[in-house]
Amino acid sequence: MKFFLDTANVEEIRRVEKLGLVDGVTTNPTLISKEGRPFKEVIQEIAGFVDGPVSAEVVGLKAEEMISEARKLAAWGDNVVVKIPMSEEGLKAVYTLAKEGIKTNVTLIFSVAQGLMAAKAGASFISPFIGRLDDIGKDGVELVSELKQVMESYGFKTEIIAASVRHLQHLESIALTGADIATIPGSIFPKLWSHPLTDKGIDDFLKDWETYEKKMKQ
Repeated sequence: MKFFLDTANVEEIRRVEKLGLVDGVTTNPTLISKEGRPFKEVIQEIAGFVDGPVSAEVVGLKAEEMISEARKLAAWGDNVVVKIPMSEEGLKAVYTLAKEGIKTNVTLIFSVAQGLMAAKAGASFISPFIGRLDDIGKDGVELVSELKQVMESYGFKTEIIAASVRHLQHLESIALTGADIATIPGSIFPKLWSHPLTDKGIDDFLKDWETYEKKMKQ
């Protein structure tokens, strides 16, 4: 499974990249707004050092607006993927952009039907939001599993990006479903490689080593 970092913070991306864990980056208008820098400048900087896909989202609601924005965004870097919201207008835009060879990531997917429509329209990626489904009492992980089954059954090349990942259990569960990608906030990454028993084990080893060294010096 690939890891996409869900942030527009360059320092955060560089930190995790040094661990070999960044296969791509996803951003959205909210994340971009937190950086206080020009949109284009942020995306181009990220796309310049991240090898994988970098998602940049449109803000228009009409297909014509989305298509126009998408063409500009795609020109910012060869690895820039255009994020399009799930809607009738969004599907129309995705269909046009796919024929032009522009990669798209259809976001805000909350059902199998929505994912299927996006894949048929030509989306390169679909992003089911598992955390937000959990918030309303639905099983977000189950949706990822069902989408995976549909993509494989009908031979779609569309990759599934499990989004709105909130905690370790989310990541482990979607990994077991066979999700292609998990997009993870930078704040969650340290929790993924940490475990209290690991910390205790390191402390115990160090204490034992200190005791051993003292004995050897006697």
